[in-house]
Amino acid sequence: MSEYIVLMKSELMVTIIIFMLLFIKLGKGMQLERWLSLLQLLLLINVAVAFGFNDTGRIFGGMYVHNSLLGFQKGILALGVYLISLVGADWFTENDNGIELFILMLSSLLGMNFLISSDHLLIFYLSLELTSIPAAAMANFDLQRRKSSEAAMKMVMSSALASGILLFGISIIYGITGSLDFAVVWGGLTNEPLHVAAFVFIFSAVAFKLSVVPFHFWTADVYEGSPVPVTAFLSVVSKGAIAFVLTTLLLQLFPNLNPAWYPMVVGLSILTMLVGNIFALRQDDLLRFVAYSSIAQVGFILLALSGQTIEAKSVITYFVLIYVFSNLAIVGVVSVLRSQVSILKISELKGLYNRSPLLAWTFALGLFSLAGIPPAAGFFGKFFLFMEGAKKENYIFLTIAALNMIVSLYYYLRIVRFAFVSVDGVVQKITLASSVKLGLVVCAMGIIITGIWSWIFDHIRSLV
Repeated sequence: MSEYIVLMKSELMVTIIIFMLLFIKLGKGMQLERWLSLLQLLLLINVAVAFGFNDTGRIFGGMYVHNSLLGFQKGILALGVYLISLVGADWFTENDNGIELFILMLSSLLGMNFLISSDHLLIFYLSLELTSIPAAAMANFDLQRRKSSEAAMKMVMSSALASGILLFGISIIYGITGSLDFAVVWGGLTNEPLHVAAFVFIFSAVAFKLSVVPFHFWTADVYEGSPVPVTAFLSVVSKGAIAFVLTTLLLQLFPNLNPAWYPMVVGLSILTMLVGNIFALRQDDLLRFVAYSSIAQVGFILLALSGQTIEAKSVITYFVLIYVFSNLAIVGVVSVLRSQVSILKISELKGLYNRSPLLAWTFALGLFSLAGIPPAAGFFGKFFLFMEGAKKENYIFLTIAALNMIVSLYYYLRIVRFAFVSVDGVVQKITLASSVKLGLVVCAMGIIITGIWSWIFDHIRSLV
C-alpha cells in the first residue's frame, strides 16, 4: 500500500481535492468565492507534492510507471493549474459555476497524470479520454455566450474523431503484436507498411490534441469561445501534457519507425510553424492570437523531436516549464482585461501601461519570452530546441525554423508596442486582487529565473 501511495501521490492528492470540492458543492448556497483561498492553498500543496520526493517503480501489472522525470512533468502541470487559480481569480469569483469548473479541470488533470505514467495502450486510451471529456465540458461554461456552446461542440466533435482514429490505430497494433504493453509493442514493430499505418493513426490522434497543422482547425474557435481560465488550461496544461506524451510515443514506443516518422515530423513542424505565424499576424482578437501563437510554438516542439535523441525529453520538459510561465502571463492579463474593462482586441490595448504598469510589464515579459528575446527564458528554451533539432544536421529545416522565429518577432513586438502606447485623456485604472497580483508576479519571476538560473535545466537533464 505504501508503494501505491508514494508512486501515485499526485493522483491521490488531486482526487482528494476533487472530493473536497464535491462536498463543498453539496452544501446549500456554497460559492467558490468563499473557498477560493483554501483551494489555492491545496493546489499549492499539490505542486509541492508533485515536485517532492519521487521514487521509481511500476504498479498495476506494469501498466503504470513512475520516475523522477515523470514526477517533475506532473509538477509542471500542477503548477499550471495553481497559477490559473490565481490569475483567473476574477472569473472564479464572478461566476456561480466556479466549483463545477474546478472539478472538471482537476478531473482532466487527473487524466493527464495517468496519461504521462501510462506504459500500456489501454491505460493510455482511457487516460486520454479522462483528459478530453472534462475539457470539452469546460469549454461551455460561459453559459450566456453562444460562442461558448459552439466551442464545446467543436471540441466534442474533434475529440470524438481523434478517439476513433486512436482506437483504430491501437487495434492494428494489437493485431500485429498481440499485446498493448509498450515494451512488447516496441519490440514487435518494423518499417512494414501496416506498422507504419498504425503509427500514422496514433500520431494523428495525438496531433489533434496538440493542434499540429493540419489537425488544428478547432483550436482558435475553442480558445475564443471558452472562459479565459479554460483557454489558459487548454493552451498550457493540456498542451504540455500532450507534448510529454508525444515525446514518449516517438522516442520510446516507435523508435524502430524512425525512418518513417522523421520526414513526417519535419514536414508537419514546418507547416505548423508557418500556419501558426501567418494566422497570428492577422489576428486582432486576443484569444485567437493566443491560439495561433500556441500552434506556432508546437512547431518548435516538433523541431526538437526531429533530433530523435532521448535528450529531447529534457529539452521539451524545460520548454514546457517556460511556456507555462510565459503563456499564463499573457492569458492572465487577458483575463483581467476581459473582466474589468471588456478589452478583447489587440487594437484596444493602447494605454495598458497607464491603466496598470504591472499588467503591461507582465504582458511584455510573456511576449518577449514566447518570441525568444533574451534574457527572457523563452530564448534559452528555443535555443535548446534548435540545438536538439540540429543533431540531424538538416540545415534547410533549421533555416526555415529560424526564419519563422524572425516572423514571430514582428507580431509579438507589435502587441508590446500597443500596450505601451499612451492615449489622450483619462483612462480607467485597473485594480488587481491580491491573488491575481501574486499569480502575475510568479509568472514574471518564473520567466526570468528559469532563464538565468542554469541549475533548473541541469536538474531536468539529470532526471532523464
